[in-house]
Amino acid sequence: MQTDSSPHREIGVFDSGVGGFTVLRELRALLPTARFRYLADTAYAPYGGRSPEEIRARSLAITAHLIDCGAGLVVNACNTATAHAIDAMRERWPNVPIVGTEPGIKPAVAATRNGRIGLLATPATAASARLRALIARHANGQQVIVQGCPGIVDRIEAGDLDSAELRALVAHHCEQLRAAGVDTALLGCTHYPLIEALWQAELGPTVKLLRIETAVARRAVDLWVPTADPAPDLQIETSGDPLALRGWIRRVLGWHDADVRHWPAAR
Repeated sequence: MQTDSSPHREIGVFDSGVGGFTVLRELRALLPTARFRYLADTAYAPYGGRSPEEIRARSLAITAHLIDCGAGLVVNACNTATAHAIDAMRERWPNVPIVGTEPGIKPAVAATRNGRIGLLATPATAASARLRALIARHANGQQVIVQGCPGIVDRIEAGDLDSAELRALVAHHCEQLRAAGVDTALLGCTHYPLIEALWQAELGPTVKLLRIETAVARRAVDLWVPTADPAPDLQIETSGDPLALRGWIRRVLGWHDADVRHWPAAR
């Protein structure tokens, strides 16, 4: 394993699948000369239906790989992995800055006008003790309605961003928030901004949607110490099918020159 004295050449970013690309997109815009390594754990996606122990084990294995490859900063671009693994990651690597991804309860409290906030999340994030503590710490007496959203990440991972089936799932998961009369909603998974228009259409134009990826990227920028290496680079790895991920990246993100390699350690 790389030691703290080794050269830190890269920023490592990971997610259970493609959701973290929303964070990576922001990072590349803010740090155009940086070197990035993104790992999509698509063979194990979605994390939202997996146990806390398995999520923690995957997160630690991926972080070890990113640091071994030269990451001097790791961005956990997955809300679910942050909820269940960020403490273990920081304990294992206390000298490596590790940025997590959590719903912005404080900005939502500042934005709401009627005191009713919706939070759309994966089932694992919705059930996590870390989320409950976050709400208790920052809600400041405002009502936070948490809605777990099974099935959404699977559809996005498959590149299904506008089908009737996905629209029906979004409508179903928004029912509770509409009934509660929320005026602010948090997209509590980095996959969800990829279908922001669908959430907005179901919740209505008066509901303010809050995204997290820009804040996560800016926090990473604050912690990043650039090296003397001026050559920007992007390495993309996956525990799943590289061809399928490359096709998704080209179709959804428009990154036609993206190269995707398999991560052997996942097998």
